[in-house]
Amino acid sequence: MKQIMLHGANDWRLDDIAEPEPGARDALIRVAACGICGTDVSYIHMGLNPGRPIPLGHEVVGVVEWLGDEVADLAIGDRVVVCPLNVGDGPLGTGASNGGLTPLLHIPEAANGRRLFRLPDDMPFTTAALTEPLAVGMQSVNQSEAKPGDKVAVFGCGPIGLMALATLADRGIDDTVAIDFSPARLELAKRMGARHVLNPSEVDVFEELKRFHGTAPFMFGPTAATDIFIEASGADAVIDEVLQKGRVDGVLIVVALHYRPVKTNYVNLLMKQFTVRGSMEYPKRFEDAIELLERRDLSEIVTHTFSLEEFGEGLAVLEGSKDCGKVMILMDGAR
Repeated sequence: MKQIMLHGANDWRLDDIAEPEPGARDALIRVAACGICGTDVSYIHMGLNPGRPIPLGHEVVGVVEWLGDEVADLAIGDRVVVCPLNVGDGPLGTGASNGGLTPLLHIPEAANGRRLFRLPDDMPFTTAALTEPLAVGMQSVNQSEAKPGDKVAVFGCGPIGLMALATLADRGIDDTVAIDFSPARLELAKRMGARHVLNPSEVDVFEELKRFHGTAPFMFGPTAATDIFIEASGADAVIDEVLQKGRVDGVLIVVALHYRPVKTNYVNLLMKQFTVRGSMEYPKRFEDAIELLERRDLSEIVTHTFSLEEFGEGLAVLEGSKDCGKVMILMDGAR
């Protein structure tokens, strides 16, 4: 069968691989859809390779095709989403020996009950495949400890920023501002619940935040009264700008990947008693993301779909377009 494999830096291939041989505690999933993630792009450019080619793909949904004798609470034919962190010899598609960009996925130790989660029967697979990125965006909101009445700014309206906005809206946190250079993504941000949107190429973001959120006192002059900043853009300058221009007792959550050192003036961190927290992975209950997808229609985030054989085209869209939302690989025409 076919599998997208990473052999080295900028060297991915659609390889022929042997079909899996599962054991009594395992499951086989007939994959319906798998999102392409910015992390996949990073791994491709870096050439992540632990001494062997690695399979890619970690945003996976599908149908249970086979179950080992020791796997309880699931049945053949169940529609499921895969939790990538609890699969086999490492996170699915990020160095482990299995990845979701393949038609038939082996799930080791499915019997532990934390690797496969049932989906509602009426939820389209393209929507269900948003579960993993939604869990990432949701965790950034969890890390912020945002509550109704807080003023929040989200930098970056790619899939993770959009998922953070959707989570905020779902929790009744509606005084939100979305910041991105793409008018198309800003339109998506409005649909996900952002009250205001800002394009940094057109306005001074922090002056506009003062207008939307009011001001807070600081010894060197008033700052925007924004309580929480979620950094989902990956732009290094955002981190320094937030610390320079954010409020006293402000909170910055970094959920985007920043591979290079980011310079800043830590006197601002000190004087403002600013809180900076990282956000990685998912809420304790992976099911929280599935349940939010049941409550809110986030399907508009999926802007492009391709077949497995068109993976390269999907990758090109994700890398080359600043307007795309989630790029999804569909198997055998699944919807």
